[in-house]
Amino acid sequence: MKSWSLATRIVSSVLSVVTLSLLALSLAVAGFTRYEITERLDNSLREVSERLQATIATQPHGPHDTVAWVPGVGPRTLAYQVVDQSGHVVLRSQNAPVQPFVPDIHTGFADTPRFRVYVAAPTATAYRVLVGEPTLHRRGATWRATAIAIVPILVFLPVIWLLVRLIVRRALRPLDRLHDEMQSRGSGNLRPIPSLDLPVELVSIEHAVNTLLARLETALSTERAFAASAAHELRNPLGGLLAQVQMLGRMVPEGSDAGRRVDLIARRTRQLGRTVEKLLQFSRASSGIAFRRNRFDVMSVLCVLADDMEPNAHDGHGIILTANGISHIFVHGDMDATGIMLRNLLENALLHGGRETPVHVTVMPDGRIDITNDCPALAEDMLARLTSPFVRGGTGTRGSGLGLAIASNIARQMDVTVDLRSPLAGSGRGFGACITFPDPDVTRSPDEA
Repeated sequence: MKSWSLATRIVSSVLSVVTLSLLALSLAVAGFTRYEITERLDNSLREVSERLQATIATQPHGPHDTVAWVPGVGPRTLAYQVVDQSGHVVLRSQNAPVQPFVPDIHTGFADTPRFRVYVAAPTATAYRVLVGEPTLHRRGATWRATAIAIVPILVFLPVIWLLVRLIVRRALRPLDRLHDEMQSRGSGNLRPIPSLDLPVELVSIEHAVNTLLARLETALSTERAFAASAAHELRNPLGGLLAQVQMLGRMVPEGSDAGRRVDLIARRTRQLGRTVEKLLQFSRASSGIAFRRNRFDVMSVLCVLADDMEPNAHDGHGIILTANGISHIFVHGDMDATGIMLRNLLENALLHGGRETPVHVTVMPDGRIDITNDCPALAEDMLARLTSPFVRGGTGTRGSGLGLAIASNIARQMDVTVDLRSPLAGSGRGFGACITFPDPDVTRSPDEA
């Protein structure tokens, strides 16, 4: 699912509504302004025409088509004509055409390509006055008035955007603080969220999260306590049972049927002890043992495990550790959980590897740890299911089916990546597990630096 930001959605929604509203308002203002300007100009045109009509008392003397020259007349100046009863222009302004503005002279407004004309109502005289306003002037006046009304609204849009963005971001700042606090919780930080001076709408969320964290901390503590108690209560009886079986084995004749039965009981008791140990480790891993975050050296843990598990290996089936000159790998996590994860991976390699080939543990220059062993290649579907509980690889060696599940669970809690592969590169056999820690601090030996 694609992630989205609440602040971005609020800002975009508010701005969309405001922008559409301002655009609609601008269109309404433009229409109203155009209507008002047209009405005012028509009233002025009518008033001028009627006043000129009133000033014509007698027929002017002189030839027709007399031009009244007035200085300062331009293309935007009002033009007028005085027309006699026969439709001839007897007097006109210098910017008026020679022929009448309109061929059919009737009282009222008329439009021509160049003028908006008004014909005054006739009076006692025999002349009619036609006053024309240049279309250029009327169009320019309308556009200027519309621009004066609309441009401030459009110019103010970026200011509105900045103000809305600032207000929304400021209003959502408590939510950001709550988000940061909640995001820092989880892996090793189950402390309750402190008081953040949140608004009423978020206080209930803060209380719910704190309640959930408290319950989770209690559950994890209970799981850890149960695992520790169960380990103590189960190991002692199994250890005592194994000791009694071994003592019984010394009392029966070697090679007898009773001796074989005692050996079988001893093997099954050891197997049951290992299974119980794995179940307890799986319970601890599932309860969040790896949630703590402390700085420690993985290299020292790996060396201790390799030395501790070497005597238990079969002849020729040991552990070969290749450090590549690396002395320390410092990471953040839980040392005990990391030890359990590495031990399970090493035990898995020793248990399922070939009896004549050792397990190779290679430390890469970037801090990765690669554990490989020889075995028949696994199918892809089997490889994908190996990290599930009680799934075995089918090598014929009996195991609990929990080792890789424990390692995968701990790795997931520590944000560690465990890449499983089979077969190994350049070979048709083998199994490998590559462990990648987040942000390792690798230190090389002085003679290798």
